[in-house]
Amino acid sequence: MKTNIPTKTINVITMGCSKNLVDSEKLMGQLKQNNLKVSHESNTESDYVIINTCGFIKDAKEESIETILNYIEAKKAGLIKKVFIMGCLSERYLDDLKEDLIDADGIYGVHDMEAIIKDIGADYKKELIGERMLSTPKHYAYLKISEGCDRTCSFCAIPLIRGKNISLPIEELVIEAKKLRDQGVKEIMLIAQDLTYYGVDLYGKKMLGKLLEKLSNIDGLEWIRLHYTYPTQFPDDVLQLMKEKSNICHYMDIPLQHISDRILTSMKRGHKGSTTRKLLKKFREFMPDINIRTTMIVGYPGETEEEFQELLDFVKESRFDRLGAFTYSPEEDTPAFVIEDNISEDEKMDRLNRLMELQEEISFEKNEEKIGRTLKVIIDRKEGAEYYGRTEYDSPEVDNEVIIETNNKLIVGDFYKVKITGAEAFDLRGEIIS
Repeated sequence: MKTNIPTKTINVITMGCSKNLVDSEKLMGQLKQNNLKVSHESNTESDYVIINTCGFIKDAKEESIETILNYIEAKKAGLIKKVFIMGCLSERYLDDLKEDLIDADGIYGVHDMEAIIKDIGADYKKELIGERMLSTPKHYAYLKISEGCDRTCSFCAIPLIRGKNISLPIEELVIEAKKLRDQGVKEIMLIAQDLTYYGVDLYGKKMLGKLLEKLSNIDGLEWIRLHYTYPTQFPDDVLQLMKEKSNICHYMDIPLQHISDRILTSMKRGHKGSTTRKLLKKFREFMPDINIRTTMIVGYPGETEEEFQELLDFVKESRFDRLGAFTYSPEEDTPAFVIEDNISEDEKMDRLNRLMELQEEISFEKNEEKIGRTLKVIIDRKEGAEYYGRTEYDSPEVDNEVIIETNNKLIVGDFYKVKITGAEAFDLRGEIIS
């Protein structure tokens, strides 16, 4: 056991998604247990910087590269001592990065946490199940329940980067959730590349429902939220639990990507447009107040104007509560990479803008319908004279907020009853009832 570890300050930078954020938090938890001074995305000077990169799509990769180069320049200028690179980008392009970034002090893949910690001069502690240094506000956190993905979507490089689906045992996840609760966390967001596939590798069948049942019985967890579910063969027991358990949010994040049968087949999604419509109908009939968040891809190779219009019509018909979208970008070694990327970037952006303009109208109309209702709101932060909170129908960072102006002091992380008094396209305004 090392006892004379020199004092170092370490700043961890996280690029990309919440799954990457959890990896950073687990890394920081290990470093903190070695009595090192660790911060997340701090503006203060640090001895070491660890950049947890994203390699999902073109824009994310470019942002990661730009961040790396900026910190390497800071190292050359003597502002920091060492730069370490980890995460999805370095997993995917490890050899190229090692050849090109000779001034980096270490480049690692997604499963090399033990090596990073050792190279920094600390000890990796295997016994720290679920130990994390949270980077989120103390009242909410993400819970990553599995790693990798067994799906073969033609546009996605994640299985190439993260590998096959590996589920964490239910017992370990319950321990981690209780540790989060003990740190003051009241809301957890379950994340994975595909939540609905959870448990197949460990238990021989889908076990998201069983996991949810265990988590929902933990005292003090007031909201449990599902991110990244998959539409094919959606497990019915999950819906039943959402209906029965008051602390499972009536919120479903389910990336659908498209509605055209031809494009869905080319994407290798494993379902048709008619299957999608039936599933959405089932959700809303079973739980009328469910809020559905989805993601769409525009400009997929060969997408015609007619197929894009089909997507617009579907969004108009489905009236999703929340919708995000991105333009297709070809990714090396994916099945779609060999298909000619025959839609110009200008046309992709035009389609993206048209889709999001439609969603903005839908979101505004849905928000207007909430005026006069009283909703349970958790307070996330204060800015100036205003407090910002969320309902159970909204996840942090990506969804609507409730803006509250009050002379009373509200406690960040506490729940309040709020009467909705006004609506904007992507936010609500309200006043405290109690």
